[in-house]
This record gives sequence, C-alpha cells and structure tokens, in this order.
Amino acid sequence: ATLAIIGPSGCGKSTLLRLVVGLVTPDTGSVAIDGAPMNAASAVALRRRIGYVIQDGGLFPHLTGRENVTLMPRQIGWTAERIAARVDELAAMARLEAALLDRYPVQLSGGQRQRVGLLRALVLDPDVLLLDEPLGALDPIVRAQLQDDLKVVFHRLRKTVLLVTHDMAEAAHLAEEIAVMNEGRIVQRAPIGELLAHPADPFVSRLIAAQRPLASLARPQ
Repeated sequence: ATLAIIGPSGCGKSTLLRLVVGLVTPDTGSVAIDGAPMNAASAVALRRRIGYVIQDGGLFPHLTGRENVTLMPRQIGWTAERIAARVDELAAMARLEAALLDRYPVQLSGGQRQRVGLLRALVLDPDVLLLDEPLGALDPIVRAQLQDDLKVVFHRLRKTVLLVTHDMAEAAHLAEEIAVMNEGRIVQRAPIGELLAHPADPFVSRLIAAQRPLASLARPQ
C-alpha cells in the first residue's frame, strides 16, 4: 500500500519520516515497524527493513553509483555474486543503464541520481520504503517519467510506501490514499476522490484550491 503525505513546508512531513526511520526520537508516543518498537536497541536491525530515499538521491559523492547501492550489502557480508545479481535486477526494474552505476554522482543527471538512490533503498529488499520529496528538484518531463516508473515499481514490489510530496497530482498518481498534514497533525486521510468531494477541514479545501490546473492558466485569444 502507498500513502502520500502532503502539506505545506514546515508542517512536519519530513520529520514524520525521520521518526519512522529512527533518526528523531518522539517526545511522546512510540513508533513501531510491524509491531517491533523503534528504539536505540532495535534501530540498526529495523533500519535494514526500511528503504529511505531523499531529494536528489542523498548519495555519497566520493562513491560511484554502484558503491553507493552496494554499501550495505557489502557491510553485512553478501557475496559478490549475490550483490551483482541484485543490482542487475534492480537496475533493469528502474530502467537504469548498468554502465551509469560506475559513474560518480556528480557525473549523473538528477533523474539518474534519483534512480540510483532508489536502487540503494531497495537493495536489501526492505519491508517499508520512505520517499521524501524524491522528485521535487527534477524538470517536469523527467519528473513525469519517474512518476510513471515509480508507480510500476510500487505495484511490482507491493511494499509499504510512505511518500512525502508537495504535489497533489503526484500524490494522487502514486498513492492509494493521501494524508493531508498541517501544523504537525494529519487533518484528513482519504483517497483522492474523497478529498476532492468531501474535504474534512477548511485547510484541505484551501490546499486543493491551490493546486491550480494548467488549463486554468490558459488565456483566451
């Protein structure tokens, strides 16, 4: 299942993902992954069950794409053959030419870096995939291509996915449900049709109205 989290800057979207992955400790309450609480003792093991993708891929600049992707498998003792097979499988699924993995991040385009970041997040076959504005800095054509590719990946892998975005159309395209956040709380969680037909809060109505369709910008001749 894929849940998109949408809301204005500063509302807590990225913080929510950092809470899930254990980079931030909640002041109250708790976070659990499949019933296992996230805490100092369990964090390392649970993080191996979570793939995390941030804007522009978050790649280590001194490592090649392949070295970025294979960092964790090498650390936990996967064989070279297993690593190579997994990287080839993921590169094919993400439509990334294998030769590009031998380049450093600075030698890759934004879209290519995002694909490498996705491979790195998926390489250990995690149960949960977190994506924090992964397409926000890309040009519209590349962004649309990656949106379509991500939708295919989500469908094929059938993972639990949390996706943070500012774009309602992107959220509707990629997710079964959308959670609208404002000032640190979720004000409505529903499929896109229900959000549009029955906004539960004035803020939801304003957010929907702010997603101006391109057709509305057309000028009569």
